[in-house]
Amino acid sequence: MKVSSKTFWAGCASVLVLGLAACSGTSEDNDKDAKVDSKVELVPGEINPSIWPTVKTPALNADVEKRIDVLMSKMTLEQKVGQVVQGDSNSLTPEDVRKYKLGSVLSGGNSAPGDLPYADTQTWLDAADAYYEASLDSEGVEVAIPIIWGIDAVHGHANLSGATVFPHNVGLGAANDPDLIRRIAEVTALELSVSGHDWTFAPTLAVPQNDRWGRGYEGFSEDPEIVKSYGGEIVVGLQGEVGADDFMGDGKVMSTAKHFLGDGGTINGVDQGNADISETELRDVHLAGYITAIEDGTQSVMASFSSWQGQPMHGQKELLTDVLKEQMDFKGFVIGDWNGHALIPGCTNVDCPQSLNAGLDMYMAPDTWRGIYESTLRHVKSGEIPMERLDDAVRRILRVKINSGIFEKPKPSERAYAGKTELLGSPEHRALAREAVRKSQVLLKNNDNTLPLSAGSRVHVIGAGANDIGKFAGGWTLDWQGGTYPNSEFPNGETFVNAVKREVDAAGGTFSYDAVGDVVPDNIDVVIAVYGEDPYAEFMGDRDNVDFTPNDLNPERLMEYKSAGVPVVSIFLSGRPLWTNPEINASDAFVASWLPGSEPAGITDLLFQTKPEYDFTGRLSFSWPKNAMQDKLNAIHPDYDPLFKLGYGLTFETSKNMGELSEESGLPENMVAPKGVFFEKGQTLEPWRFAVNDSHVNMPFNAGGIKIAGYDKAAQEDSFRITANGGGGMVSIMSGYTLDFEREANGKVELSFDIKNLGGSSDVMIGSNSTRVAVPTTGEWQEIRIPLACMDNLNYIRHAFAVDMKDGMDIAVSNVKLAQESGNGLSCP
Repeated sequence: MKVSSKTFWAGCASVLVLGLAACSGTSEDNDKDAKVDSKVELVPGEINPSIWPTVKTPALNADVEKRIDVLMSKMTLEQKVGQVVQGDSNSLTPEDVRKYKLGSVLSGGNSAPGDLPYADTQTWLDAADAYYEASLDSEGVEVAIPIIWGIDAVHGHANLSGATVFPHNVGLGAANDPDLIRRIAEVTALELSVSGHDWTFAPTLAVPQNDRWGRGYEGFSEDPEIVKSYGGEIVVGLQGEVGADDFMGDGKVMSTAKHFLGDGGTINGVDQGNADISETELRDVHLAGYITAIEDGTQSVMASFSSWQGQPMHGQKELLTDVLKEQMDFKGFVIGDWNGHALIPGCTNVDCPQSLNAGLDMYMAPDTWRGIYESTLRHVKSGEIPMERLDDAVRRILRVKINSGIFEKPKPSERAYAGKTELLGSPEHRALAREAVRKSQVLLKNNDNTLPLSAGSRVHVIGAGANDIGKFAGGWTLDWQGGTYPNSEFPNGETFVNAVKREVDAAGGTFSYDAVGDVVPDNIDVVIAVYGEDPYAEFMGDRDNVDFTPNDLNPERLMEYKSAGVPVVSIFLSGRPLWTNPEINASDAFVASWLPGSEPAGITDLLFQTKPEYDFTGRLSFSWPKNAMQDKLNAIHPDYDPLFKLGYGLTFETSKNMGELSEESGLPENMVAPKGVFFEKGQTLEPWRFAVNDSHVNMPFNAGGIKIAGYDKAAQEDSFRITANGGGGMVSIMSGYTLDFEREANGKVELSFDIKNLGGSSDVMIGSNSTRVAVPTTGEWQEIRIPLACMDNLNYIRHAFAVDMKDGMDIAVSNVKLAQESGNGLSCP
């Protein structure tokens, strides 16, 4: 099914009433099917499949089904069990595939062949060939089943060196252009084919309803109509159109509609949390994109980490089987998410018959694949998993594999586009990315017609992010969390600094750049300030509120330029709308740039209006908050009172002056001091970042004999590990500007952190600013408290936590924060 290429921005969202399908964007037949039958009694916690929409899906191919019958008649029980298990390439060898006859391999966000979480084309192809050839080893079996390899190519194939990095979905939603989305999917599929991949875990069809969620930028919009208009287009772009000659042909890959269902509706936007919403809201808001994706033949659907009314989706039979497979007639297979089956009560990472019985067809068991294989085989033999259920799962997987052409294709390195690195970041692909950036920019303020700028003027750019492709690209770029690599790792991208300089130089203007921006130069006509969120992914990006805390440029610095009579143009980088009233007040023009990727020239096209037809066409696909507590801010909910409504966005012609905005954040008093938390849940908190010898770096970091990497304490990578091997120096958690902690010291506050010694001297010199205290450490985790009063220059704190690393030292640290005096603090030196 196809929907209109333009949705009615404010219209649909403003009239949608939860509990009705009137604005869900379904076809007439689906609207009729989706309405609540007055005879159906809705019971909280129960799913009523009859009130969910039916979907017209492609009919089964009789020849394919007969082929499956023949294959399954020749497969051993062990082979069948192997088909329903997927392991991660970091924990799985080709020999394992050969021995266990596994059905699939994935490479997670930090998994790639080699020492890095990303790889070049040949390295990927070599690994792909090895897994593929191992799966075709027929020793001991009557028939061999080829493996399929999946990866998260969520905004381009961003784990492949040189690939095109497109804007994240949060920006593409603002473009409101389904045709553009299909073309991006086509390019992504082609670049995936270069590295030998068969399958991408995309599109994400979440409808984020709370901006605190760390995965919000993976969603296109809070408006289900926009998500619905994109779902099928992405599937067609990746796979080709069902029935057409190019369906799953050369340059095409399998798609995955994810995460089914309600991942964008959890309480407080908590990642992997609980969507405590009604069945009708679950259907009318969160199902929208799946309708078109399934109609257009997505080959797989991924179950969500999240729960609905306390029921983990990996075990929700009524939704996975009764609704998805039966009512909606989905004929592909359901893949799990990263050990998501373990969230079901009674399950573990290595044992969960409940999930397969509920309708999961393939376990994603990245590092626990062997255990899940062994327990599943045992449960099938005992009858706890009925043979009929296993056969259905295997049939679905084989159906998709046959549809994909994998049985007829040669090994990955010999396929049509394999190894054609000239396609990666080709001029055509970069032009498409640039178009996507241009169409996704949303102009929120343009006082005194500050924009467009004259490229022939004296242009000054400030902000470290302006010269950092990783910050523009966000999470899921080269690695899971993103933002950790030098610009040289993006050979087919460019920085914002370079894009601006090119335009200014060509027009005969004057260009200058200062990452810090703390000095207002003489004789400049305008300053372009680039700042925003640092990269994150998944739960690492969950927040307590939607207040933007500056991490390098702050409003006071911007006001210095305004006070000097220099117009300020702000380019705000973020994965969600955030409360930025102070920054907007300090700007003459303010652009919501989202996470635009590797082609910032799409921004400069607009700033300088490089062609007469270029104007801001992006419109908010997420409502913009009026205060920092408006995290659940959606046009479909009551008490809707945003600063900028869904669909808002200025053009050069519609710009009008905006008055001063309130700078009352609305935060409770106990939330107004984020400066007191420096590192938690595996990440530094704005404005704090890791630094080595006074230079900001991103984790993971490995240079000059110092290595900073994630480390597991109570959860995956919730801590950090610092290793000095062949070098040394100061490693710190440092702000981009000074903060005043004198009041906290007077209040008997301590610097608190957990530490574990992994090697080297047991006494570690730790403190803040230039003060150091000898901290005794052991091989076990222990909490350390240092009185803040011990530190020097408390009214000018830049280094909240600093450790002097000497060669051979190896420590792990977690939970770095300020805490009330405990009475157990160390003595001051």
